Amino acid sequence: MKIRNIYSPPEVGDAPALGNVELEKFSQLVTWVDGKVWGWGMILLLLGTHLFMTVRTGFIQRKTITKGIKLSVSKEPDADGEVSQFGALATALASTIGTGNIIGVGTAVALGGPGAVLWCWLTGVFGIATKYSESLIAVKYRVKTEDGRMQGGAMYALERGLHMRWLGLIFAVFAGFASFGIGCATQVNAIATVCNENLHINKAVVGIIIGVLTAVVIFGGIKSIARVCERLVPFMALFYVLGCIVILGINYDYIIPAITTICRLAFQPAFLKKPPVSDRLLPVDSVPY
Repeated sequence: MKIRNIYSPPEVGDAPALGNVELEKFSQLVTWVDGKVWGWGMILLLLGTHLFMTVRTGFIQRKTITKGIKLSVSKEPDADGEVSQFGALATALASTIGTGNIIGVGTAVALGGPGAVLWCWLTGVFGIATKYSESLIAVKYRVKTEDGRMQGGAMYALERGLHMRWLGLIFAVFAGFASFGIGCATQVNAIATVCNENLHINKAVVGIIIGVLTAVVIFGGIKSIARVCERLVPFMALFYVLGCIVILGINYDYIIPAITTICRLAFQPAFLKKPPVSDRLLPVDSVPY
């Protein structure tokens, strides 16, 4: 009988381990769900909702530059709520400036080529109406606790607006799980990777530091989160905009060709037969445009 170290890799002809079989089945399930969710149905649903809300709100985008910004930075001492208008704006922008939109747009370009940028622009413009409607519903159906704190969100809208408490509970559970992957894992991994590759800092150390700092802020409640965001977000936005201007200035001779390429390839998909999203997360320079 041949004895082999259990820690050595399996030899040719060995049956796959039970753990590998289960992992393969789980991977196939994720790929199947991914193919069903991230398809034309989701695209039509999101873009269709944006267009519907744009018409339904009377093109609310017209008031974004003027009245919307004015209300976001003004102060109303007698208004209900735990944070100021600017605090709410800063909290919302905290997850989108920098890491959020760089990774999002970069992934879109990696999956769909330069033409995807045009659809990002259009979706962003028409998506203003959806975000406005979402925020309005959240404020309409929020509740005030006995100690004066505000609680709201989609789960309260589902319970109090559509009278579907069971669906609100399901949303809350899935949102809790999603917060670990969509928000925390993706952005912290990006920060840790950048620090490791450029500053040679161990990823685990970066993760622990970010975890401790995040816990200190979050455990203080929504007021603590808003206070931190009010102080950090303006600097984040300033550095982000200045960085974009510097990069555009250095590469000014590529701006017009880039816009031309974006508009030209927006209606020419990079892949005629696209595999699931999980199989298309390629480096940008490896995508056949």
